[in-house]
Amino acid sequence: MLSTVNLTQRYGKRVLFDKISITLDAGKRYGLIGANGAGKSTFMKILSGELEPTDGEVQIQPGARLGALSQNQYAFEEFTLKDAVLYGNKKLYDAQKEKEKLYMEGDFDSDEVNNRLGELEMICADEDPTYESDVKIEKLLSKLGFPVEQHEELMSSITGGDKFKVLLAQVLFLKPDVLLLDEPTNNLDIETISWLEEELKRHEGVLVVISHDRHFLNGVVTHILDLDFQNIREFTGNYDDWYIAANLLSKQAETDRGKALKEKEELEKFIARFSANASKAKQATSRQKQLDKLDVGEIQISSRRDPSIVFKPHRDTGNEVLEVNNLAKSYGQEQVFKGLSFKINPGEKIALIGANGVGKTTLLEILMEKLPADGGSFVWGQTITSTYFPQNTTDIVMGDEELPQWIQGFDPKWHIDDIRKTLGRMLFSGEEQKKKVNACSGGEKHRVMLSKMMMDSANFLVLDEPNNHLDLEAIIALGEALHNYQGGVICVSHDRELIDAFATRIIKLNEDGTMIDFEGDYEAFVEIYGH
Repeated sequence: MLSTVNLTQRYGKRVLFDKISITLDAGKRYGLIGANGAGKSTFMKILSGELEPTDGEVQIQPGARLGALSQNQYAFEEFTLKDAVLYGNKKLYDAQKEKEKLYMEGDFDSDEVNNRLGELEMICADEDPTYESDVKIEKLLSKLGFPVEQHEELMSSITGGDKFKVLLAQVLFLKPDVLLLDEPTNNLDIETISWLEEELKRHEGVLVVISHDRHFLNGVVTHILDLDFQNIREFTGNYDDWYIAANLLSKQAETDRGKALKEKEELEKFIARFSANASKAKQATSRQKQLDKLDVGEIQISSRRDPSIVFKPHRDTGNEVLEVNNLAKSYGQEQVFKGLSFKINPGEKIALIGANGVGKTTLLEILMEKLPADGGSFVWGQTITSTYFPQNTTDIVMGDEELPQWIQGFDPKWHIDDIRKTLGRMLFSGEEQKKKVNACSGGEKHRVMLSKMMMDSANFLVLDEPNNHLDLEAIIALGEALHNYQGGVICVSHDRELIDAFATRIIKLNEDGTMIDFEGDYEAFVEIYGH
């Protein structure tokens, strides 16, 4: 249905990919993966026709509809939310708008007007045979968190994150034969991501998706397209299948290329470590059966490197960690939450979850004394030292200093060699460490902040969506680091695999200002409360 022929993209002397020829089939859902900077988004833009390749071509089956998730959040400012979604099917949008205008202003004694109305009616019937476009748009917007009374408001009235949701509804409304989605889960909460998964599983054409959400990829895709070594290799299976097989091959190559893989016990240890969650170790046997069917010989060892994240507390937390009593916060007339009370005990690792806007970031900012509470109190234990990863990290990691000097600015006593080693763990090589902080990408800034947090040696970690801007390998490494950490954790995330990796307790903030406090991991929480 969609294919590329000798697709090549160069920027000066830099070659992103070279002579890629692949065919993508209807009924298959592809996850496009690769290191940051490998060219995933560029490849997607070429497939959509937004970008011309240096060489080669994209071929699409005649008559097939192609839909791509737009990244221009401000393209529809004067549209209502409803019309912005309808615009996903431009042919239907144009016909409906022209028809409305003719009914309002047209001369119904004119044959030309009546003939044109007939033509427009035919177009609307072809594009919307069941006349349910309004209902479909209403359902899409409602599922993405927009109440019906908001659907006639202008796009200019909503936030950038919400604009992105409307653009997602726009491309889903089209129901294209070829659907291209670049990071569709951005700005979505866990419940909405789960809904999107189910929507995409029903897609009957070709789907190509880029995502840093491992759980989402595992739930949606049937094939992996691995962009590496300036080429794309196709692999049957989801992300975990690819990752395990690729790492097994790498481990095999490290030890002895001529020998067979080690015994089953070693394999299961690796899989259990990869899952980073004791409750998932039971999956090792089923994973083993899957691996028996895999042809690892076809997988080339990846050029990607995994960061090594290690948080080492300078001292134990002691018996008193954090106690919160009747905490309340409002913005003007809007009550965010009230009466929040909980106590964190030594060794607990908490995932703070809930829909967008329920106050997760606000709660963390209060606990980190960045924001005053309106009522209630909280007390940290005397032996607790905390380090904080704020949601707006990319705005905080700023300045003209080189990376080591920026980190050393937090504590002049930190030895520059230790800082350089820590940055090296986060994949900043010697030359890359000379980069000015301002020149860093969003993902690099997040890795710089994690490097700073490692230097802090705190015994309590407070993290607000740390997985944003990180690639899949870095998110997996972060999950393992939190799992192995000997201190306490409270972390906001919509990434279910990351939550699975570390959380021993789930606190969910509800939209009515109340909370659910659940002792146990996320899998157990979902069994009782759902997503």
